[in-house]
Amino acid sequence: MKKLIPVLIFMTLLSCKSNQLENSSPEINVNATITAWHKAAAEANYDAYFNLMTDDAIFIGTDANENWNKKAFQIYAKPHFDKGKAWNFTTLERHVYFDKTMQTAWFDELLNTQMKICRGSGILIKENEQWKIKHYVLSMTVPNENSADVIKTKMGIEDALIKKLQIKK
Repeated sequence: MKKLIPVLIFMTLLSCKSNQLENSSPEINVNATITAWHKAAAEANYDAYFNLMTDDAIFIGTDANENWNKKAFQIYAKPHFDKGKAWNFTTLERHVYFDKTMQTAWFDELLNTQMKICRGSGILIKENEQWKIKHYVLSMTVPNENSADVIKTKMGIEDALIKKLQIKK
């Protein structure tokens, strides 16, 4: 009986924790999903990171050429995760919003990253009672007083890309 008591206590606590998560607010659950996603990248946990995304997820990075479906993003990211170091984004501020059905959420966040402050924004949907990231956009922020310098820096590369993309139309 003495050996059974710790097991019963553990099972009771586990059940309470599970009920707390199920009964917690959608905003808490969405925030937990996004935070866990960033944490998985920081810990280079490839499976945890990509399991928090829908199968048809889109990731848009800071470079104009970075518009990936999940499979392409996995191919890009795998070598980074395999090195044991992906990226480390720490949330500075986050706003979460919901549609009327409470099955779709969107958010914007400011992040502390190796690129300094970036902005992330995205959409999550509820799949099988779990929130998953369906669409994510990462953008570098540029202070307004530095815009002219940044434009000069990227002008040569992006002028060529603009011409290429205009031709595709």
